Amino acid sequence: MFAPKLFTCLKDYSKEKFITDCIAGMIVGVVAIPLAIAFAIASGVSPDKGLFTAIIAGFFISVLGGSRVQIGGPTGAFVVIVYGIVQKYGIDGLVIATLMAGVILIIMGVVRFGSIVKFIPHSVIVGFTSGIAMIIFSSQVKDFLGLTTGKIPAEFLEKWRLFIGNIGTINYDAFMLAMLTVLIIAIWPKVSRKIPGALVALISVSALSAFFRLPVETIGSRFGDLPHTLPAPHFPAFGLKRIQELFQPAFTIAILGAIESLLSAIVSDGMIGGKHRSNTELIGQGVANIGSALFGGIPATGAIARTVTNIKNGGRTPVAGIVHAITVLLIMLFLGAWIKFVPLACLAGILVVVAYHMSEWRSFRELLKWSTGGRMVLLTTFFLTVFVDLNAAIEVGVVMSAFIFMKRMSDATTIKVMAKEFENEDGEDQPLSAIVVPPGVRVYEINGPLFFGAANHFDEIDRQVNEKPGVRILRFRDVPLIDSTGMHALRSFYEKCKNSRIHLIVTGLHVQPLNEMVKSHLYDMIGEDNVFSAMKPAIARANELLQEKN
Repeated sequence: MFAPKLFTCLKDYSKEKFITDCIAGMIVGVVAIPLAIAFAIASGVSPDKGLFTAIIAGFFISVLGGSRVQIGGPTGAFVVIVYGIVQKYGIDGLVIATLMAGVILIIMGVVRFGSIVKFIPHSVIVGFTSGIAMIIFSSQVKDFLGLTTGKIPAEFLEKWRLFIGNIGTINYDAFMLAMLTVLIIAIWPKVSRKIPGALVALISVSALSAFFRLPVETIGSRFGDLPHTLPAPHFPAFGLKRIQELFQPAFTIAILGAIESLLSAIVSDGMIGGKHRSNTELIGQGVANIGSALFGGIPATGAIARTVTNIKNGGRTPVAGIVHAITVLLIMLFLGAWIKFVPLACLAGILVVVAYHMSEWRSFRELLKWSTGGRMVLLTTFFLTVFVDLNAAIEVGVVMSAFIFMKRMSDATTIKVMAKEFENEDGEDQPLSAIVVPPGVRVYEINGPLFFGAANHFDEIDRQVNEKPGVRILRFRDVPLIDSTGMHALRSFYEKCKNSRIHLIVTGLHVQPLNEMVKSHLYDMIGEDNVFSAMKPAIARANELLQEKN
């Protein structure tokens, strides 16, 4: 349940691995600086909180996580949630929600929830991810264009009304720097894939802005100087009422953090041929979020882009992630004074590129070609994320997917009357006359799982034939499982047969349906003499019952 990959990797660690991990960690640490600052600002908090998160959460995710190469820190997925919490509950509310989310993540890992998270439908993930990308893009329009506006509203439509209403205040210097940032990030991979384009854009655009003294907002002009040390741990005061009102935001942070971290771990497994420990990863993520909150940070999770960067630069153990956190700390301590010169338009350009890659527009386009149900889930999740909130989007998307799945499973489960022929147990097709079925006997074959979505099929049996038979045989060989509702329907069907003086015989039970019948005492009610593994003895028993009845 809890076995950090770090301790596994250190068993056969070497000097060569350490050098490679250090190089990869330092590169990722440098890459993490602009992203951590940009995500913090987009979330409605000061840039130093993004750095604290990358340092503290990044360290604990690597030390206690279940992945060899996972890089943790603030990500774009949390921007929407954090911004909303800060606007409604303030910074202390965000700290409490992050602490609660950390506890929830630890509980999820302890109860082995890691494997269950993987079953969230792909259409739901793409829907809310694309919605988040749209919101991140919208949140950067003001700084990308250098608009002069008042406070930016949280609502999507109100935000765009404000932008359009103030389009005349555009700062062309800021717009030029933002476009230059996007252009550098797009072109730089053709020059070098070792040095990230976002870092090159950050340095060159900041130098250009400072050299020409362009009249644009910078980190320093909006937020002042960045701190040169980590803050002391702070535990905010809160009561039961505060916990109740922040539980839903905290639960959303936990679920989203679990999903993104495990998806990142799966992607990295495919790249290095490894296998992560999902429950350990959740526990590590939980501890990391608690640590981040105590040091004034924001929610954190596994960052796919930084994890991929780590892998491509040779990182193969959690030591690289630890070095990444130390690198961010050292840059903040000794080079933090230079960060204040970074133009906000440059950070906006970086986040616009992040939003583009995050949008998964290719997957979105492909999913639109799927079934009607899949399209409905995708679009509903997307529009709820953009126009309502992420809580509603995930909840409604998952519930819709569950109902669509149940409908498909229900349609796949059928009960038919075997009137002419059926497959014998040895797999050979034999006409019904080869297995003599006497008059007054009806054989019903059930195909598919008998769960609550398909339990109503038993009600159709009485309508399938006009006369009431003396014996009914239910053939269960194609029923892999049965749930409590299916068992209740089967029991009700037995009672109807009993009241109509119709004998019931069951044949071909698999292990799970048989166990459920025994637990519910339905096995005893039907009687051991009326349960068979094959059709021929069941037909023989039907003959006996008909003779006794006559």
